[in-house]
Amino acid sequence: MILPILIHPDPRLKARADEIGTPGPEHRKLADDMLATMYDAPGIGLAAPQIGVMQRIFVMDCVKEEGAAPRPIVLIDPVIEWSSDDVNTYEEGCLSIPEQYADVERPAEVEVSWTDLDGNRHSERFDGLWATCAQHEIDHLDGKLFIDYLKPLKRQMITRKMQKLKREKARA
Repeated sequence: MILPILIHPDPRLKARADEIGTPGPEHRKLADDMLATMYDAPGIGLAAPQIGVMQRIFVMDCVKEEGAAPRPIVLIDPVIEWSSDDVNTYEEGCLSIPEQYADVERPAEVEVSWTDLDGNRHSERFDGLWATCAQHEIDHLDGKLFIDYLKPLKRQMITRKMQKLKREKARA
């Protein structure tokens, strides 16, 4: 099921999500709905707080190559275990801040550990777009948005645009 995505500013997007611990069957349904919502948007990552669920779970699939098989990953209670000293700058966007993009500098590589839907622990080193996406989504779980990395004036300008967009949607 495609779920509505919260638009900034919304207090839920600034709050820390709760640990899940042992996933249950409801998390499989949540993950399926989150993946459907992410692909429909279209996006490469979606964190539960973006759909108003205050739990530490996100989905991502950064496969962009034409004809390549998708690689959806569901990460429950993810933790960044290691970050590289090298950094990358990507132009980031966010499904909760539609049509707004800005360059954000983050570690080029990260090692992330997480629990899967069957309760198994995983650890993987991500680089490139995958590393950026994982960090962006973990930020969501901590109540942080990509615009929080921007200078105050730029952040305020984007926030005002989102407030205007929300007012227009409310009138429609």
